[in-house]
Amino acid sequence: MTSEDFLKEIQAIGEKFLLKLQKLPKADAVEIASFSVVLLFIVTVLVLTVIACSCCCYSCCGCDGRPDPRHKRSQVRPAAH
Repeated sequence: MTSEDFLKEIQAIGEKFLLKLQKLPKADAVEIASFSVVLLFIVTVLVLTVIACSCCCYSCCGCDGRPDPRHKRSQVRPAAH
């Protein structure tokens, strides 16, 4: 899939979404509820993705963007007798 095809697909999805939003005030209760559930699912996935990425980046880099020295692995060497 080329980038142009991908952009066209995203645009088509966006147009369908806007059309669905325009028809929503005239829809019946079941359609409104199902649309709300799907929208809630999408928002939940996006929020959890942002939280997971921010936690991962924070644990790797710390607040200032530099690697945290406490997370470096140390080599265990046998004791000399």
